[in-house]
Amino acid sequence: MSQFAGRRIFGSLPDGTAIEALTLGGADGLQAEILSYGGILRGLTLPTRRGRTNLVLGLPDLDAYVGDSAFLGSIVGRFSNRIAGASFTLDGQLHRLSANDGSHHLHGGELGFSKRAWRVLDFAPGSRARLRLGLRSLAGEDGYPGNLDVSAEFIVDSDRLELRFEARCDAPTPVSLTYHPYFNLSGATRWLADDHWLRICADRFLPVTNPGLIPTGELCPVVDTPFDYRRLRMLRPVAAGAHPQLAAAGGYDHCFVLNPGVEMAAELRSVHSGVAMRIGTDQPGLQFYDGHALPPRHPGAGRGICLEPQGFPNAPNETAFPSAILRPGLVYSRCVAYTFSHL
Repeated sequence: MSQFAGRRIFGSLPDGTAIEALTLGGADGLQAEILSYGGILRGLTLPTRRGRTNLVLGLPDLDAYVGDSAFLGSIVGRFSNRIAGASFTLDGQLHRLSANDGSHHLHGGELGFSKRAWRVLDFAPGSRARLRLGLRSLAGEDGYPGNLDVSAEFIVDSDRLELRFEARCDAPTPVSLTYHPYFNLSGATRWLADDHWLRICADRFLPVTNPGLIPTGELCPVVDTPFDYRRLRMLRPVAAGAHPQLAAAGGYDHCFVLNPGVEMAAELRSVHSGVAMRIGTDQPGLQFYDGHALPPRHPGAGRGICLEPQGFPNAPNETAFPSAILRPGLVYSRCVAYTFSHL
């Protein structure tokens, strides 16, 4: 994706559904290529001192995305992250979900939003380009109660990609949406530790169990731990033995509790490309996944990290966590903005 391309057919699903690739943004600024399959961010490019540089990892064709199990670049829902035991009780009724991560439910399950064809509701190229995708998730899919109507609106300016989620339901149901790009701001396939710096505006994180990576329910301080990213820190590999939680997850795969009232949730910088990215969101948490399991799945995709604004994992089973239950008559509304600059 090197020039503004509008919209094109990217491929077809086995049932014949045509999947589009839609490009937002002009040739002199940020460009995003988004698929109508999973709302996938296949490319995000910016002019840099090295030429136009792709800032996210992508796959070559639709078949690769259909077979992907790493949620590469996709919208995640109906519930992002894990739900313990693939079940929860809501208003006194037990609901059993599909178990697609051992005995647990991960990223919406087998029919999650990352594996669905979304409808193109609106597409407006231009200086402030906009794309709006829509999806109906039926009651009973993956075990969830209630029909859920979801929209995802993408807005691209010269230096900013903004994503706005909205959802409405006809019966109480858990909802927690996130976006799952793998970022590598250097545009290279090599490991990020050489030149990437990370900051996360969080004083606490959620420790997880081993096995399963289910939050224990605690909110632990990051101070004096490898989870302290409150100041910019180089992304050097950290030995699993440096902290029990790194051993439990095989690296970083944890939700950080964002400090209330902060305008910036996280910052990522590449000295190699000279690109800095700031993430702003109204979500309460940010999952930091260092991508350690990606290379065996996609050896040619390169190395990247995920910074996923979201609700707390397993919130339907943790009454002390911020509620993730949407009820009829209310609107689920969340936003994330990625703003880019040059160092």
